[in-house]
Amino acid sequence: MTTRIATARYEGFGKDGKGKLDSPSGVLDATPYSYNTRFGDEKGTNPEELIAAAHAGCFTMALSFALAKAGFSEGSLETTAAVKLEQQGDGFAITRSDLTLKAEVPGISPQQFDELAAGAKANCPVSKLLNAEVTLSHTLA
Repeated sequence: MTTRIATARYEGFGKDGKGKLDSPSGVLDATPYSYNTRFGDEKGTNPEELIAAAHAGCFTMALSFALAKAGFSEGSLETTAAVKLEQQGDGFAITRSDLTLKAEVPGISPQQFDELAAGAKANCPVSKLLNAEVTLSHTLA
C-alpha cells in the first residue's frame, strides 16, 4: 500500500491567518493558502483546488489504464474537475465535483467509451473518497 502525506501550517487565526502547505515530493513547497486564496483572488492555493487537481488526475489516469486494458494505445485525455464549495448553515461543504473530459481515442465506439469512462468515474480512488455528487460530461473526437 502507498501512503502519501502533506503538511499544513497556519499562523494567526480566521481571515487574518496565513498558511503554507508542503509535500515531500516538493510539488507543494511552502505553498501559500489563506482565506483570501480560498475566497478571494490572492495568489496561492486552496483545498478545493487541490481536491479538483487530485480528482482530475485520478480519473484521467483510471480511464487511461482502462483504455489500455481494452487494447487502445493512442490518443489523449484532458479532464477538468470543478469542485463546488457551498455554505451550509454556519459552515461550508464540498457538494460536488464536475468532471469535464475531452478525449481522442481512435477506433473506439461511443458506447465502449461511455462504458469505460463511467467505470473510471465510479472506481477512481478519489471518486470513492469524495462524499459529494460526482458528474461526468465528455466529448469524444
